[in-house]
Amino acid sequence: MNGGAHRAPSRVGRRKALAGIAALAVAPAAAVVVTQVRGKTTAAEATTGPSHAPSAGASTPAKGSKPSGVAVVAKGGGPVPYVRGRTMLGAYLDLEGLSETEAIKLRRRQTGRDPRILHQFFAWQDTLPRSLPWLPDDSYPMISWRGTDHGSILSGKFDDLIARNAKQLKRLGRPVLLRWGWEMNGDWYRWGGAQNNNNPAGYVRSWKRIREIFADQKADNVSWVWSPNWNDKPAAAWNAKPKFYPGDDMVDWVGVSGYNLNRELPGALFQGIYDLYGGKKPLMITEVGSVDRGGRTKADWTTALATWVKQHPAVGAVVWFDTDTHYNYHEKWRVDTDPESLAAFVAMAKDPHFAA
Repeated sequence: MNGGAHRAPSRVGRRKALAGIAALAVAPAAAVVVTQVRGKTTAAEATTGPSHAPSAGASTPAKGSKPSGVAVVAKGGGPVPYVRGRTMLGAYLDLEGLSETEAIKLRRRQTGRDPRILHQFFAWQDTLPRSLPWLPDDSYPMISWRGTDHGSILSGKFDDLIARNAKQLKRLGRPVLLRWGWEMNGDWYRWGGAQNNNNPAGYVRSWKRIREIFADQKADNVSWVWSPNWNDKPAAAWNAKPKFYPGDDMVDWVGVSGYNLNRELPGALFQGIYDLYGGKKPLMITEVGSVDRGGRTKADWTTALATWVKQHPAVGAVVWFDTDTHYNYHEKWRVDTDPESLAAFVAMAKDPHFAA
């Protein structure tokens, strides 16, 4: 999600980060600069976001909507393991007027379960958490950690910062998903190829440097999530997803961001990356949500997503962008915008396939 125009949070210190939907930002660059207040992450590093056009064929059944013929990885995921044929259901959960604990309690009452993954965002120079007292015992944290320009990382300028945050996550004492520098194939973040001389190699070298520093600090509880956007912007050969891939030995999970903004079906959003990586890495839909166009549009799309995931066994996790505090395009991404949408999400949450 791109940093876009984000309304200031109402509860000081509650929200750990400014997330942004990559396909949503419409504000000028000056509008995305916000401040950090008592641990609240900010997005001074984001610039102008993209305006994605509907994908070709988005209004018709996407190729690959039937079970994929891609060979499926049998294991993987690092410290946060992938379970073949099962999918963890998680969320970025940030609801107006509710603390983390209160929001989790609400969703537990509605769905009968806790999210298996709880997603938070942090700025590049934040101190990552060493404890998450509100996190349920059976949930994994996923930390989306912003980046900066490649040259600053490769110069060694931030080695101490990286080492300090490696120690912080090590002190969590539990498996954690780390999603550094996401959506690098877009043109809206400082760590993206488009803002680094159109050079994906700098991103790959930055990823490897960060991971090597974590290894030096023995932060062995970290699962590394490499997470591009579903489509490339710009759509140029140098900016293709594989150009940014750090290598099989450097990645535990392959993630992807994709939102139903222009009537894209799940296959239109996710089949491409599934075909690229579903045969060798567990996949995670790290950010997903749907525009509500009235009637059952959001409910039906949620059901279609659940169906697509069940047909694609390399998808080991889905993390919904469950919030009503991001007003840069549509006010409510939360799962319970209407009874039908909530019922569709609850059905997915109660499906044994999503009980990983």
